[in-house]
Amino acid sequence: QVQLVESGGGLVQPGGSLRLSCAASGFTFSTYAMSWYRQAPGKEREFVAVASSTFGSTNLADSVKGRFTISRDNAKNMAYLQMNSLKPEDTAVYYCYANSRYNSNRYWGQGTQVTVSS
Repeated sequence: QVQLVESGGGLVQPGGSLRLSCAASGFTFSTYAMSWYRQAPGKEREFVAVASSTFGSTNLADSVKGRFTISRDNAKNMAYLQMNSLKPEDTAVYYCYANSRYNSNRYWGQGTQVTVSS
């Protein structure tokens, strides 16, 4: 059974930090690119960051470059999103997403709420 379980969300003040975690199971983690997406109220889901399955290369949305870092630990089947210098506009539900390097398999987590407010 495939599972992606996010954790680490919460309420934080502007300028603060959070670290999101995504625990994966039920598939060969190392062969999947791992991404984070977010969806704010009334807006479409948008790409935040990706860590590829090969060499762990990363890419981030322009809106979070310099503030967020994505990483993965293939030995633990975990993906992470370190979020620093958070802004109110970062408020959203953050989703973990896995897509296979070899086939059309795609999986979403259930999401974790991040609220940036004073």
